[in-house]
Amino acid sequence: MFTTSSLNGDKPEQYAQLAQQAQALMAGEHDRIANAANLSALVYHALPRLNWVGFYFFDGRELVVGPFQGLPACIRIPLDKGVCGAAARSGETQRVADVDAFDGHVACDSASRSELVVPLFRPGPDGKDVLLGVFDLDSPDLDRFDVIDQRGIEDIARIFVRSLG
Repeated sequence: MFTTSSLNGDKPEQYAQLAQQAQALMAGEHDRIANAANLSALVYHALPRLNWVGFYFFDGRELVVGPFQGLPACIRIPLDKGVCGAAARSGETQRVADVDAFDGHVACDSASRSELVVPLFRPGPDGKDVLLGVFDLDSPDLDRFDVIDQRGIEDIARIFVRSLG
């Protein structure tokens, strides 16, 4: 049901289809772990040239690995370390063409060469954004992610946050 072959058209059209699949997959479900697990699997199997897709959730001090697809990962990432920490700390998506050139990169999988990390925020009771964690994609290819990938994954990350209610 959710395979690369089910996506067609140009890259923006494929991301629109993937977003529709993500919405259908999480419709009516509000559990963070269940939705993160299914979304990780969906993206990992739908998009080419990825070696890791998953979530790190903020526990109030640092990022802790959540559901993912790929090789075993670093369990904890401080907010002042790596691409994931930079996304969480800055509140901005990090699109890194060459992780070896990123100062402080945390190498969980030595095969990863490029990375795309989207911070996950939702409004708190006081109206201020609250950090939930990050959605992280790694590729064994240099410069795997472009602005279309970034926008597509940011849309999917928003769908995930909305699914939590």
